[in-house]
Amino acid sequence: MFFVSLLQTQQAQPTGLNLMSLAPILIVFVIFYFFIIRPQNKRQKETEKMINALKKGDKVVTIGGIHGVVTSTKEKTVVVKVDSSTSIEFNRTAISTVIVDKPAEKKSKSKKDDRDEVKAEEAVKAEESQAEAAEEASSENK
Repeated sequence: MFFVSLLQTQQAQPTGLNLMSLAPILIVFVIFYFFIIRPQNKRQKETEKMINALKKGDKVVTIGGIHGVVTSTKEKTVVVKVDSSTSIEFNRTAISTVIVDKPAEKKSKSKKDDRDEVKAEEAVKAEESQAEAAEEASSENK
């Protein structure tokens, strides 16, 4: 009986949820959202956009590492030409990246412009070497 009276005399603690007990869980969720969930959704949307924009003539790389040029597109597949006589049909989702060629610089520069650029580059290199020599001299004096 003594134990029963001790149990009855203990005060019951409130069982309601406290905002302070939920704060760590909320903070972890916010961190996961901004560092994991949101960037992943962004990448997924960019990939879908790239896949939907595939057209004839695009240079692509598949997830298996095969390089080729898209020769035709269908609703769910693309035909990729990998060699002069070899074409392979892939699901659109198998395309990893589209290779974008940088446009070649126009060679409309005159020889004089080229000489001026070379002189400017030489001047910059000379200034850098002088600055390095000055730094070495100051470090030797210390």
